[in-house]
Amino acid sequence: MRFAYDDDNIFARILRGDIPCKTVLETEHSLAFEDISAQAPVHVLVIPKGPYVSYDHFARDASDAEILDFNRAVARLCEQCDLEDGFRAITNARAHGHQEVPHFHMHLLGGRPLGRLLERS
Repeated sequence: MRFAYDDDNIFARILRGDIPCKTVLETEHSLAFEDISAQAPVHVLVIPKGPYVSYDHFARDASDAEILDFNRAVARLCEQCDLEDGFRAITNARAHGHQEVPHFHMHLLGGRPLGRLLERS
């Protein structure tokens, strides 16, 4: 599978500083910021600074340092955002997963009961 990265996607533009964001946490390899269309009291987007399209692309091609940094950033955010009562971590990939921005990102949501993720059909 090929992963074509778009250098002009909104998250790439945020990383370049072309578009402002409300930073929640920044590390060497990751950036976390508030979602502008929050779906919960806590709704943070966590992105790697590298050009990865989706989670599988990141897991396959990112360096060990990038992967460790990303996962530790998520753990720090859970503590920093007081998510001890629970949270949801969501990442969408490609068309069937309804990925809207072609840069790997994780939605970290919490601050209230979130209900079921998927309803049975």
